[in-house]
Amino acid sequence: MSDIEAIRKEIEELRRVIREHDYRYYVLNEPIISDYEYDQLMAKLIALENAHPELITPDSPTQRVGGEPTKEFPTVVHEIPMLSLSNTYSVEELQEFENRIKNLLPGEPIEYVAELKFDGIAVSLIYRDGVLVQGATRGDGERGDEITNNLKTIRSVPLRLFSKDHLPQNIEVRGEVFMTKSAFEKLNKEQEKLGEKPFANPRNATGGTLKLQDPKLVAKRSLSFTAYYLRLLGEDREKIPLHTHFEALHMLRDLGFPVSRHIALCKSLWEAIEFCNTWEEKRDELPFEIDGVVIKVNRFDQQERLGSTAKSPRWATAYKFKARQATTVLKKIHFQVGRTGVITPVAVLEPVALGGITITRATLHNEEEIQRKDIREGDTVIVERGGEVIPKIVGVVKEKRPSDSVPFQMPSTCPVCGGPVIREREEVAVRCENIACPAQVHRRIAHFASRTAMDIEGLGESWIQALIENKLVSDYGDLYFLQKKDLLKLERMGEKSAQNLLDAIEASKTRPLDRLIFALGIRHVGTNVAEILADHFGSIEKLKNASEEELSRIEGIGPIIAESVVQFFSQPQNLQVLEKLKKAGVQMEEARTPV
Repeated sequence: MSDIEAIRKEIEELRRVIREHDYRYYVLNEPIISDYEYDQLMAKLIALENAHPELITPDSPTQRVGGEPTKEFPTVVHEIPMLSLSNTYSVEELQEFENRIKNLLPGEPIEYVAELKFDGIAVSLIYRDGVLVQGATRGDGERGDEITNNLKTIRSVPLRLFSKDHLPQNIEVRGEVFMTKSAFEKLNKEQEKLGEKPFANPRNATGGTLKLQDPKLVAKRSLSFTAYYLRLLGEDREKIPLHTHFEALHMLRDLGFPVSRHIALCKSLWEAIEFCNTWEEKRDELPFEIDGVVIKVNRFDQQERLGSTAKSPRWATAYKFKARQATTVLKKIHFQVGRTGVITPVAVLEPVALGGITITRATLHNEEEIQRKDIREGDTVIVERGGEVIPKIVGVVKEKRPSDSVPFQMPSTCPVCGGPVIREREEVAVRCENIACPAQVHRRIAHFASRTAMDIEGLGESWIQALIENKLVSDYGDLYFLQKKDLLKLERMGEKSAQNLLDAIEASKTRPLDRLIFALGIRHVGTNVAEILADHFGSIEKLKNASEEELSRIEGIGPIIAESVVQFFSQPQNLQVLEKLKKAGVQMEEARTPV
C-alpha cells in the first residue's frame, strides 16, 4: 500500500469515528468520549487534511464552516410544498379534526403520532448518494432561500448519511432548526456586550441567525436541529418500503438524524390528547421551547387519500398550548422613540420567570390600549407570553393598586429631545416632529446598518451612541466619511476594531439596491416593498423622481406607501443624506434591468 493510500485510509477512518461520536452525542444522547478526546480526533483530521488538501471531501466533518459570505441567497422551489399546519386550541377542535378524517375514511382504524412542536424555523435538507447537497428555508411554502452553507454549520445536521443495506441514500428530510434556552441566554449576553439589541425569544434568534450571510457567524451561535419528515427520492422510493410516519421517524434516527425522544404512537385520539395535556404541564422542564403538539395520521396511504387543502394537510394538525401568564409589578412606563419619531410606551417590570425565560419588559402598544385597560405605574399586572415577539400585559389586578396611582398620559413633549409631538390624522401613534432628535438619529443609523439593510458588521448600539455623542455622525451618510483617527478617540476603540469597522462600512457600499432602499428608513417600506421598488425603477434616481400616481400603479404599492415614498424624497434633509451616499460611492442603482 502506498503512503498516500495509507493516509487516505487513516483520514476515512477518522471521519467514520467522528461521525459515530456525533451520532452518539446528537441522536442517542449517549456520548462515550469526553469533549477533549473528541477535539483531539478533530484536530488530527484537520492536520491530515491540511497536509493533503487533495483528500478533502465536501462531506468531511471539517467542512462544516467552509462557505464564503454571500450577498444574496438563491431561491429554491420545493418539489412538494412545505405547507403550514392547521391550528387547534381545544379538545373540541381536536374532535372536529378527527370527525373530518373519519368522514373521509369511513370505517377505517386510525392511528396517530403525537410529537412536540418545536418553536423554531422549518427547513428542508436534500441528500444525494448520502451527501447533503441542499438546505433551504420553508419560505412561503412554495419557495425558500437556499442556505446550505449555514445549515452545514449545525453540528446535529449530518453531512453524510449512515449507509446500511436497508437505508436510503437519496432523500429529503424536513425538520426544525431551534436554539436551546441556555444557548439563547448566552447569545443575548454576547449581544449586550457588543452593544447590540438582545433577541426577544429563541425563535427570533434562530430566524435571525439563519439569515446571516456569513456561515462563520452562524457557526458561532449554537443552533440545533430535529428531524420530523422523510421523503425517499429516485430509486430508493421504489426499493425501500416505508408505510408509516412512525417507521419514518425510526429510519431518520438510523440515518443519523436527531429525532425528538418525546413521541407517542396513539391508538386513539384520546391517547394523543393525553400526550398534549402531559406536555402542556411539563413544557417548562424542557431545555428548548415548544408551543404545542403536532398530531399526524400515521399511515402514509391514509395521508395520501386525505390529501391537503391549499394551505395545510388534512391529515395533521397543531394543538397549540395556551399562552403562559405570570403576575408581577409594573415599575415604570418607559418611552422609546423610533426612527420615524413614533413614541412607544414600554412596561418596565419586576423580573418574573415565564416559560423558562426571565421577563423584564412588556409591550404596551399605544396610549389608547393603555387607557382601555387602565394600566398605571405601580400596578400589579398579568403578563402573557404567547407567540408574540415580546410579552404583553393582558390585565391589571386592581385590588392591589397603590392608593396614590394616577392614570396614564402620553408625554406632551418628546421624552428624548423635548421637542413638540403630534398625532397624525387617523393614527393612534404619537410622533416627535424633530427630525434631528438624537433618538431618531440613533434608530435611523441602527436600521441603516442592520443585517437586513446595509449589514455593517460591528456597528452595534453602543458604537452608534458613541459616534452621535462625540458628534462624529449626525446621519447615516456620515458613516462613509469616518476616519480611523476619529474612531481611535472613542473609549475602548482599538486599532483593530477601528479598521474592522471601516472595512465593514466600505464593504456595505455594494449592497443590492433593494437593501439600500430598505435601509433608507422610508415609512411603510419593508423588505418586500423595497424589492418591488428596486425591480421596477432600477435606481435611486428614478425612484426619487417618481410621482404618487406612478407609484400607486405598481402592483403591491398602495396609495399610503406611494405618499410616504414621495414625501421622503421631497424633504431636503433626506436629499442631502442621499448626496452624501452618492459622493461616498455607495451603489445607487441595480445591475439588473428594471421592468
